[in-house]
Amino acid sequence: MRTIAIISQKGGVGKSTVAVHLAVAGTLAGYRTALVDLDPQATARKWGDKREASEPEVIGDHAERLPQLVEAARANGADLLVIDTAPNADRASLAAARAADLILIPCRPAAFDLEAIEATRDLATIAKKPAWVVLSSAPIRSAIVEEARRGLEADGSHVAPQVIHQRVAYSYAVIDGRSASEYEPDGKAAEEVAALFTWACEQVGLPASVQGNKRARGQK
Repeated sequence: MRTIAIISQKGGVGKSTVAVHLAVAGTLAGYRTALVDLDPQATARKWGDKREASEPEVIGDHAERLPQLVEAARANGADLLVIDTAPNADRASLAAARAADLILIPCRPAAFDLEAIEATRDLATIAKKPAWVVLSSAPIRSAIVEEARRGLEADGSHVAPQVIHQRVAYSYAVIDGRSASEYEPDGKAAEEVAALFTWACEQVGLPASVQGNKRARGQK
């Protein structure tokens, strides 16, 4: 099982958007996927309550129970576990970081958001886990995105090559518990999510689809 934690010490940066979309991407790729929501606001869990499809499994719980949730997901045969965390919750975020194979830090390309990155990077350092910034809620066709990328990299952050832009498909999709990939499969938002998922899979050594996983193992 591979575990991806979505962590940011700042709210309003699109953590839950990234979390639910990666979880659905895992399901669409054929992986048994679980999504754990540790945020008391329960954005991901409420999204799951509205979702007609039974997968990914969405579990809302307290951070103190994260070790048991991780073990339960592994015992139930999960291939991929995505953890959504609360902002300004050092203990919960650190627990998620320690459980993760990969930490993604959503960040808007805005000054206050960029300044808040350091606290989350420190958590990743303590947990000794790889962490990458994902520029999110980014304006389309704006020079500020590349400026933010250069600034983050100059400050020592690793920045994912994919960007999650401000697109209405993300907002419309989550209304009834879907992802942009299900709402508008051929749209730009779906393309962004697919690219981010494929890249994240590469970081944790997971093929981008179950079929690719079988080929890697020499199975038919």
